[in-house]
Amino acid sequence: MASFSPFTQSAQADPPRRTLLEVHQRLTALYSALIVAEQATYERIHGRVASSDELIQLLLNDPWFTWLRPVLDLLLRIELLLEDNAFDITHDNMEHLVAEVRNLTRPSIEGDGFERAYYEALNRAPDVVLAHFHVTRALQTDAA
Repeated sequence: MASFSPFTQSAQADPPRRTLLEVHQRLTALYSALIVAEQATYERIHGRVASSDELIQLLLNDPWFTWLRPVLDLLLRIELLLEDNAFDITHDNMEHLVAEVRNLTRPSIEGDGFERAYYEALNRAPDVVLAHFHVTRALQTDAA
């Protein structure tokens, strides 16, 4: 039995919505992989995170995880757009968000902040590499 999602209600008939749905799904998987990778590194230094509630508190409040916030912000903006059935998702606003995802997922050894932390996560966590691949592949497919 297929699961119901309000995101998919009109995705078949609406290419920009379908594109944003795909990008949202891939970016969510990347965000999850980044959280797991950061948690593992955090636990090696600070000890075990005892529960998912503690992890959520760390994600919200601990400077260690601050660099992940741009991904969450972008995910939430895409999600709000997908959930608002009264708002038509145009090709232009879809392209704008896709460009933001493309810019955000550019790691850099020489960058500061997110770009550098993202580069380091890619170099230590195979699951992040795989999720990054899926995001970039979705972006290439949707740009064509």
